[in-house]
Amino acid sequence: MLAISRIRGHDDPVTRYFDPTLLRTFLAVANGLSFTRAAAELGISQPAVSQQIRRLEDAAGRQLVSRDTRTITLTDNGEAMAGFARTILAAHDEAASYFTGSAMSGRLRFGAADELALSELPSILRHFRQVYPRINLELTVTQSGTLLRSLERNALDLIFINQEADTDLGRMVRRDRLVWVGLDRLELDPTQPLPLVTYHAPSFGRSAAISALTAAGRAWRITCNTRQINGILAAVRAGLGVCVLAQSRVPPDLRNLTGRVDLPELPDVEMALVANPRSASEPVEALTKAILNLPLAPIGR
Repeated sequence: MLAISRIRGHDDPVTRYFDPTLLRTFLAVANGLSFTRAAAELGISQPAVSQQIRRLEDAAGRQLVSRDTRTITLTDNGEAMAGFARTILAAHDEAASYFTGSAMSGRLRFGAADELALSELPSILRHFRQVYPRINLELTVTQSGTLLRSLERNALDLIFINQEADTDLGRMVRRDRLVWVGLDRLELDPTQPLPLVTYHAPSFGRSAAISALTAAGRAWRITCNTRQINGILAAVRAGLGVCVLAQSRVPPDLRNLTGRVDLPELPDVEMALVANPRSASEPVEALTKAILNLPLAPIGR
């Protein structure tokens, strides 16, 4: 278990004032880049969110959030604090789970969209099974639309999906921008239909791509249909076309092509956790907390 003292010295006053409550509020703001959404997620008022952010900035002695009348961004120190906050809260929750979680039992049917199931999520699930050995964790990996239908049929207890931003369904883990992704050397002729690599319908990324191209008057043709992220990446790496991914999920060997040869802007996407109200709440909430502290990294590593 990672102790906070490993990040700072035992006598460093910073460790005494980085209240987990303030850190959770800061992460809610950092994930959604919105004081309003953070307040709704946490069940507190927007002035209370602002006050807690100021208290954390006072403790850090640095400005963490920059905002004007229209936008909110994290400063460089804010980006660093987000990383520290996830580490500190993970250690805090691990300690709490260790001493309270052993008695929790039952079955937890968890579903994740396949691109969300690749990077850090396996380690989170492995740790969850260690802390809650009496919970029988069952994992389903498929497309977001399929997971939603399974949840509605009471076949799953909790799902981790991609959905259109501001859908107000479930609890947002992270908000991101969809971008066009392809090989850096890929040549795209603006006079020819755009070669598109995509998921089978229904898919939010597929719908967003086609809607944006149609609105821009840009012709397109699908060169690869697949149900798995590995199929998407394989086709794009083979130069068959471009795909749509969340900006934070672009693999290191591929490039964000948004803005090239008149590729249109794409909407925001939310990575969200949706719980089944008919399921036992304690296991669902335990896994939800673990994933809310998850720093999502690029896929395909």
